[in-house]
Amino acid sequence: MEFSHNDNNLPLTKFESMLKTNHVLFFDSEEFENIIHHYLNQGKIALAKKAIKLGLDQHPTSIDLRLFKVEVYVFEDKLTEADTLLNDLYTLDPMNEELYIQKANIFSKKDEHQKAIDVLKKALKLTDDVVDLYSLIGMEYLFLDKFEDAKTYFMKCLEEEDLEDYSSLYNIIYCFEYLNQNEGAIEYLNIFLDKNPYCEVAWHQLGKQYFVLKKYKKALTAYDFAIISDDTFVGAYLERGKVLEKLKRYEEAIENYTITLKLDDPTSFALLRIGASYEKLNNDDLALQYYDRTIHEDPLLDKGWIAITKYYNKKRNYQKALYYINKAINIDTENVIYWKLYSQINQRLKFYEEAERGFKKTLELGNYELNTWLSRGDLLIKLGEPEAAIYNFEQAVEFYPENAELEYRLAGLYFSLNENDKGTFHLKNGLKHNEEYAFIIEELFPEVSNKILVKNLLKTNL
Repeated sequence: MEFSHNDNNLPLTKFESMLKTNHVLFFDSEEFENIIHHYLNQGKIALAKKAIKLGLDQHPTSIDLRLFKVEVYVFEDKLTEADTLLNDLYTLDPMNEELYIQKANIFSKKDEHQKAIDVLKKALKLTDDVVDLYSLIGMEYLFLDKFEDAKTYFMKCLEEEDLEDYSSLYNIIYCFEYLNQNEGAIEYLNIFLDKNPYCEVAWHQLGKQYFVLKKYKKALTAYDFAIISDDTFVGAYLERGKVLEKLKRYEEAIENYTITLKLDDPTSFALLRIGASYEKLNNDDLALQYYDRTIHEDPLLDKGWIAITKYYNKKRNYQKALYYINKAINIDTENVIYWKLYSQINQRLKFYEEAERGFKKTLELGNYELNTWLSRGDLLIKLGEPEAAIYNFEQAVEFYPENAELEYRLAGLYFSLNENDKGTFHLKNGLKHNEEYAFIIEELFPEVSNKILVKNLLKTNL
């Protein structure tokens, strides 16, 4: 049993009155259990502990009240105390399945999940109320990354005709998704919907599976049924909007996102997607309006700042684009895509030092794409830092050992520093890998291309 103050529940009211007055009143054991259960569900551990103490003062032999004490011990990570008390209780009532559940909780807290599973399976033999145990076993298998086993036990929960156990349904689909079994998830959900055709949650999950498989029309149908089952289901409208965007039906997408704004508090996601849809429709004013609403709704949503950045970047308003990309980077400093965009914008503004810093940061974050090495190195050349450029390109060669573009750049740099032997080595490498990129020498190092040695090497090898 569970109750709240709104229920005008006499035992709870009486108990809290007793705490205020310090007048000890009598409660039967079951009343104490309900009071403790209420406080635990509310997360009011201190009050739960008071109720347990007073309950055991009045009913010292109650196993159920002592089990609550075990539960609190486990919650507080007092696992030794919990284990000791459980062992005592086991001698009194070895057939009590709750003992096994709490023992499993202790094992789980210790990351001994297989032991927890073994104990829970023993508990299954002691009770007819197996659904909660199936769910607990499923969770322990999730901790072990044994998704097939987890899936099996969560399915058992629903097989017990508890078709509204949406927590288990979500867990089942999570397992299918983790195992990349989207087709299997679809098959399962269709069977489930045959038994429960008005389950909006199942229709919603079915739509998500079709979306992953890019079966957008089927996804749309699934979301339609979810909305028929519950026309206030915000998640279904949001997902429907995403599908309509994929189908380039932007007006309809906007309609669906707008419905969510009326059904619930505006979400930054919906506002962002409305803005993006208006941008696709070339309605720039409304696009910008909704992007502004997005960042107003959630100033920490980096995707909102990025959307505005890209908007101004496309409009060639690079000053504003730079302002907004800095906002995004301040929120997510380790996003490689943001740093690349930062560098590109700075390049267009001819802020070459900042552009180089952005590419350097990109490399530090582990993005070793060839273009990043090339872009940074070319900026270092432009900034008159040949040694730094050489170091950059030589690092790149470790990742791209037969790339002609890198070799020609290294050749040009070494020749410009009058290190002719190294220049010759890299020029020959470049010509060996791809002669067509030889123009890089003339383009980036015009003074080098006029050297007799370089001309002869090119003439000999071309």
